Amino acid sequence: MRKLLIFGTISNPFSVITRFFNRSVEVKTMNKTFKLNTGFDIPLAGFGTYQIHGQELIYQVLDYALEAGYRHIDTAVVYRNEEYIGSALKTLLPKYNLKREDIFITSKLISQSGKDEAFVEQMVRKSLANLQTDYLDLYLIHWPGVSGMQVTHPDNVKYRAASWNALSKLQREGCLRSIGVSNYTVKHLKEMLADCKGIVPAVNQVEWHPYYYQPELLEFCRQHGIFLQAYSSLGSSNTAELREDETVQSVAKSLQKTPVQVLLRWAIEQEVGILPKARSRDHIQENVGLEFDIPAEQMKQLNGLRDSVGHKFAWNPETVV
Repeated sequence: MRKLLIFGTISNPFSVITRFFNRSVEVKTMNKTFKLNTGFDIPLAGFGTYQIHGQELIYQVLDYALEAGYRHIDTAVVYRNEEYIGSALKTLLPKYNLKREDIFITSKLISQSGKDEAFVEQMVRKSLANLQTDYLDLYLIHWPGVSGMQVTHPDNVKYRAASWNALSKLQREGCLRSIGVSNYTVKHLKEMLADCKGIVPAVNQVEWHPYYYQPELLEFCRQHGIFLQAYSSLGSSNTAELREDETVQSVAKSLQKTPVQVLLRWAIEQEVGILPKARSRDHIQENVGLEFDIPAEQMKQLNGLRDSVGHKFAWNPETVV
């Protein structure tokens, strides 16, 4: 298994992104894992469930996902589908001769506002009950801001620290194997590391695609043993802009792959985790067809999209104090 790599100071903005050029595919993407700073292994590729609702649909897509080889399922309290996922897995795991320990489940909670740490524990216990499991492999603070509070309010700092303290307690108890964050910037991470009670985040899940990526954030995370996961790898669900980009289309054509596969492989080349979501069996199968390398020159072309075209598709955590 490839170990998490530690890097030095960035000498140019693409140094982290280009470290893995011309690296052969050593392990099938769906079988590849990273060892987190907690000692647990996380699959490099996970199945995202954002905007996938309803008992029947959740069952169907998870059936397709497990069939395709996914062993990591990513959800969140605000997705409002934990209960459906728990019910589906109760039936689907035996169907595929899997046990609970064979899969990796992630959920997330936005920092609480005006509540004590007991509220966070209450929400975690609810997630455990909804997902019908005694433990979660990973639980994240979904956003550095606080629900119902202005992003510029100084109390954001206090409440996210309280949330972290509550999750740290639950990790020590064992019902959360690893804990981490999502949408945290370098500023937020530095603040957390200065007072994290000895528990460094295992994961930071952020927007990451050729139109928007942060080499400095990737470098910082690797220096501190924090695994970086990408969301919005294909851009936004509301637009095909990134998938229809001329450069992405050209690279895909030259490699005889689809634009979706190129965008997902672009992150894999950097050893950044991916969490693509899909609803049809064909798209789910497409998303796991990643056993190829993107040549260095074409990686440079894709990297260049950030400066020539780039923009974000999701919210901007830089505005949160």
